[in-house]
Amino acid sequence: VQLQAFGGGLVQAGGSLRLSCSASGRAFFNYVMGWFRQAPGKEREFVAAISRNGGNTYYADSVKGRFTISRDDAKNTVYLQMNSLKPEDTAVYYCSATPQLYSGSYYRRASTYDYWGQGTEVTVSS
Repeated sequence: VQLQAFGGGLVQAGGSLRLSCSASGRAFFNYVMGWFRQAPGKEREFVAAISRNGGNTYYADSVKGRFTISRDDAKNTVYLQMNSLKPEDTAVYYCSATPQLYSGSYYRRASTYDYWGQGTEVTVSS
């Protein structure tokens, strides 16, 4: 599967953005989808993940209550709605996918995912 993330941009603190990640290929519904981010000089970190049927979602503590991950299998797309953005949310955001089933904690690890998009940059100004 090929992934393409878009929707990033420059936004003021307190603002909102919605990222989208479109997947090519078949059987998108079979993939667990994740979002990660990487700030300059820092390691890639987990942001959110969503199960195959959307019934389970997982969030990093730093974004819980502000970000919402969702998916539309009919459109082969996963979304990340980001509200109440903070300057520390500034990073390149990557979407990821894996067809493997694991316990929830594994989806917080970048190594779990088999496919990655190219990233979309989010800059939050103070």
